Amino acid sequence: MKQEKLDWLADNPFYTKRFAFHIGRRCRSSSIQDVAKEHLLDWKTVKALEIEYMREQIKRAGHPRPKVLGVDEISIRKGQTYRIVVSDLERRRAIWFGGKDRSEESMDEFFAFLGEGRSKKVRLAVMDMWKPFRNSTTKKAPQAAILFDKFHILKHLGEALDKVRKQEYAKLDGHKRKFIKGQKYALLSHSENLRGSARKNLKILLAANKRLNTAYVLKESFGQLWDYKSETWARKFFDNWRDQLKWQRLKPYKKFAEMIDAHWEGIAAYCKPENKVPLGFVEGLNNKIRVFQRRAYGLRDEEYLRLKVLSCMLPEI
Repeated sequence: MKQEKLDWLADNPFYTKRFAFHIGRRCRSSSIQDVAKEHLLDWKTVKALEIEYMREQIKRAGHPRPKVLGVDEISIRKGQTYRIVVSDLERRRAIWFGGKDRSEESMDEFFAFLGEGRSKKVRLAVMDMWKPFRNSTTKKAPQAAILFDKFHILKHLGEALDKVRKQEYAKLDGHKRKFIKGQKYALLSHSENLRGSARKNLKILLAANKRLNTAYVLKESFGQLWDYKSETWARKFFDNWRDQLKWQRLKPYKKFAEMIDAHWEGIAAYCKPENKVPLGFVEGLNNKIRVFQRRAYGLRDEEYLRLKVLSCMLPEI
């Protein structure tokens, strides 16, 4: 007996594809439990329909042919358990989620997925300063320029500023500590993003502590490095910035400057016109991943997480 397949039916024969795609679209902004409650369905049914929707999204997007890669890792659970996420920065989509950790061998798995031919067409790879990612890219796509991600570099600078804050807090006692206590967010934020009492408290803190004021001003000015179109002028800016550290007793900043100097080539690469790529995409993708990780807390299905990562920046269908 021949069984005919109906194109309009979902993989679950009790539902149409139209309904499955409706459920999939709802799950882009709501949890499985909320969508199940809204439609009076079992949560397992909702999850299965969403998986079908996400697979169709990825299928329609086609096999990736990236020229510019964004490489990052995400923590999938407590205990230093990582997976690598690779994005196509020109098409603004995640194209691979995998590996067993953030090792060179795991990064090699991505290039095996991409294939030798497509790997040779990659011209730029944006990543943090994690050496295994760099080693794998240099080995598998030697023609690609390496560019270190601005947001990871500024994160290191923010950590240096926080160390200065803690050092200053430890040196004070009594009521003097109140100026520093609870000000981590204000110090790490850009001044233009602060409003109301946060902005006022920051002004009081910087007026009361000279070292923190110096560290904050240096932190705010460092972002200008990515505005330069000439590596020569970018280097002059950095050398001048580093010269300001003399006699300031800002040891965490000196260590940060040494790190920048050691990785200069991958930072200065952004000065080239062809490397002016949207560096904020990877950070935006990470924020989305964190949102649906919180939303699906307790759902330890790695294949489901992989599909969520690969489809979350794709257009609705």
